[in-house]
Amino acid sequence: MEVELAGGSGQVFMARLLLLIFCMWVPVLGRVQNASVSSSSANVVNIGALFTVNSFIGQAAKPAILAAVEDVNSDSTILEGRKLKVIFQDTNCSGFMGTVEGSLSTRTSLQLMENNVVAVIGPQSSGIAHVMSHVMNEFHIPLLSFGATDPTLSALQYPYFLRTTQSDYFQMHAIAALVEFFEWREVIAIFVDDDYGRNGISVLGDALAAKRAKISYKAAFTPGATRNEINDLLVGVNLMESRVFVVHVNPESGLSIFSVAKFLGMMKDGYVWIATDWLATVLDSSDTVDSDRMNKLQGVIALRQHIPDSDLKKSFTSRWDKLKNKGISSMNSYAFYAYDSVLLAAHALDVFFKEGGNVSFSSDPNLHDTNGSKLHLSTLHAFDGGHQFLQTLIGMNITGLSGQLQFDSEKNRIHPAYEVLNIGGTGVRRIGYWSNYSDLSVITPETLYKGPQKANSSNHLYSVIWPGEITAKPRGWVFPNNGKPLRIGVPNRVSFEEFVAKDKGPLGVRGYCIDVFEAAVSLLPYPVPHTYMLYGQGSRNPDYDDFVYQVVDNKFDAAVGDITIITNRTRIVDFTQPFMESGLVIVAPVKETKSSAWAFLKPFTVQMWAVTGVFFLFVGAVVWILEHRINSEFRGPPSQQLVTVFWFSFSTMFFSHRENTVSTLGRLVLIIWLFVVLIINSSYTASLTSILTVQKLTSRIEGIDSLISSNEKIGVQDGSFAWNYLIEELNIPVSRLVHLRDKEEYAEVLKLGPKDGGVAAIVDELPYMQLFLAKTDCIFGIVGQEFTKSGWGFAFQRDSPLAVDLSTAILQLSENGELQRIRDKWLSTKECVSQLNQVDENRLSLSSFWGLFLISGIACVVALILFGFRALFQYRRYSPEEGKDEGDEMESPTQASRPSCLDFIDKKEAALKRKPQAIGSSEG
Repeated sequence: MEVELAGGSGQVFMARLLLLIFCMWVPVLGRVQNASVSSSSANVVNIGALFTVNSFIGQAAKPAILAAVEDVNSDSTILEGRKLKVIFQDTNCSGFMGTVEGSLSTRTSLQLMENNVVAVIGPQSSGIAHVMSHVMNEFHIPLLSFGATDPTLSALQYPYFLRTTQSDYFQMHAIAALVEFFEWREVIAIFVDDDYGRNGISVLGDALAAKRAKISYKAAFTPGATRNEINDLLVGVNLMESRVFVVHVNPESGLSIFSVAKFLGMMKDGYVWIATDWLATVLDSSDTVDSDRMNKLQGVIALRQHIPDSDLKKSFTSRWDKLKNKGISSMNSYAFYAYDSVLLAAHALDVFFKEGGNVSFSSDPNLHDTNGSKLHLSTLHAFDGGHQFLQTLIGMNITGLSGQLQFDSEKNRIHPAYEVLNIGGTGVRRIGYWSNYSDLSVITPETLYKGPQKANSSNHLYSVIWPGEITAKPRGWVFPNNGKPLRIGVPNRVSFEEFVAKDKGPLGVRGYCIDVFEAAVSLLPYPVPHTYMLYGQGSRNPDYDDFVYQVVDNKFDAAVGDITIITNRTRIVDFTQPFMESGLVIVAPVKETKSSAWAFLKPFTVQMWAVTGVFFLFVGAVVWILEHRINSEFRGPPSQQLVTVFWFSFSTMFFSHRENTVSTLGRLVLIIWLFVVLIINSSYTASLTSILTVQKLTSRIEGIDSLISSNEKIGVQDGSFAWNYLIEELNIPVSRLVHLRDKEEYAEVLKLGPKDGGVAAIVDELPYMQLFLAKTDCIFGIVGQEFTKSGWGFAFQRDSPLAVDLSTAILQLSENGELQRIRDKWLSTKECVSQLNQVDENRLSLSSFWGLFLISGIACVVALILFGFRALFQYRRYSPEEGKDEGDEMESPTQASRPSCLDFIDKKEAALKRKPQAIGSSEG
């Protein structure tokens, strides 16, 4: 926050010039024969106060400073009985008088230093603070400023400057957060042309750049500018594109900006006004509502330094009516910072004295008045304990009216925070907060410091009532009202003119891309005056990379045409939503394939045939094992059983097996296998039908890999990005590439072939190739698959808001079917009915059926395991006597022996069973 320097920049320059002359009299490198001067009174400590009393800030600061001194002196626990005395000096709203009070012939330029002050409270002006900081460096006196917000004052060149308010560094980041939150890309900065204004806006530019936004124009005016000068300034910015204005000025001159803006009709809907904390200072400084003033500020967003609620703040507010000066009705936030500046100095002095510090000053004999000079230079003294006192101040951590008073490593107050205000009606409405901890939020920053609510509250504000009493977010930009239409670059093509070409009509151009652009523009809620400008000689297609660079170089505002969206181009321009899908494909000569005598083998791959055959035999063998002991159809001589296995296995392919299965396990295995066979048969039939009935085309080039390895010539369209892609991404030598002009040359070089001076194939984008193939009677075809995926879009200059709006319009065209109707109008729908022969890709492989084989295999294995356990159990219980036939009853017992396991399994199960009755007779 600043006070206006009515004397203008010339007086500030004179003040600095005076300081330069003064520094020539003050040896910086070592002081000799310094004399020590003690404080005038051991029980009184002097501090200075330097600011403009008759200002919005000064009228609130003076009573606050007096109240702070009174509170400190009445507190016996501070300063151990010493009293604090404040010496005021009014800068009288002049940068010159801020350094030199009164006439050079009567008073000293540095009057405060004559009084042996240990600290100076103020100034409120950044310009004066720059000058005074140099002086304070020489005399080792800390400068506690409650109003100088210039971010550059935190630099190392001002070691004795300490800011007790917030730096504009944080305020500008708060504004940048607002710009990002409302999704604006550009703002116009209106500021006072002094240290405060220039340096604050410089920080704003950096903060916006970090969020991909920018200041499109810096509108500066001199301190004390007249209404006519402000009028001329606003008329100029009103002709520009951006409608977001950031106003960073002094309280005394800021209202003039809005008065003129209201007069020029710039406070209506569509405009956005963001004011820094100067506006809140003006509004807070008056209890009464000025309806005329509020009428000029409707819809403005303003920032105010956030002062946390506390008992100290409430107590001080209740005392304010007794403290305030006449002529001011209410306090502003700077009253709290002025109070805290005195409180900080007092507590730091208390620590300083307790640590053995002493208030003493040294004079320099080399600093003396020249003949006739009345500057009283010999009366100026340096504070001997200044450095120790400064370090004490920096290390303090107290709680004041404005909250926690503690400094970070860069001497800025910790926890900077601002309130976001919206002016409407006759009052001000708080819509949120900003802090460097939580960014934008509707929760107070001090609450967020205590709990884990940051993630749920960040980047949120309450609704805003904008100028014109609208609630919808303003777009933030318009087309410049300077009579200049949008310059649209269009490629002057000589081939595939269906997409875009020169025309003798009113527009000067025609084609699919032009119709899409015109249809999209017609959907925008605002007019877009534009004119088309051809790019290219017309003898060959222009280079599209160079074409896009014309937008970057501001030769065109936008580029419309068949422009492919690729990575390198997106780094330099902004593209709209793609309106046409695209990708690189290969076109080569093709010929019809003839049916083969072995075509019936093509539906399956070799691996699939092999696995299928193995499973037929495997399942047949499993069923034979499961049925052999109980089913007579699976018994007999070995040769007969082998034939049975083979016959049963392959007859299941046609569901014509004649053997019946009687075992439960056998039936389970068979039904699962028959399901697998059903699926295989159906798939085979469908694939073979496709192979035999659909006409197939074939080509020597099968895809991008075979094209790369062929070492033959490749054709590329003039101006296409494919040329660089093939060289840089696929490492194809330039010597293999051939520029092609038009469709006729495409057909000619493909017919010639690489051996007769032509090319083996052409690499180009799919939309071109579809149009080309539709007129070639299918003697050429696309081989392989698309090996890149991209699209066509319209290119705009970086951060152009029109690109976003047109993207939305293009999506609407796609949804309502208009995009397809435009395509049908310009692009042929005829397609070749033939397909390229891609048998290898269409053949059925094991990967499509391994699940079925797995299920069948598991069923067979489980059935075999269960059969084996059952047979083993029977074998262990088997007695040789059980298996003897009646004809063997005469054999002696010694002739009976236990059969081997295989012989046992080979025997019929019924013959091995012994009836219970027979067992009982034998035992009897």
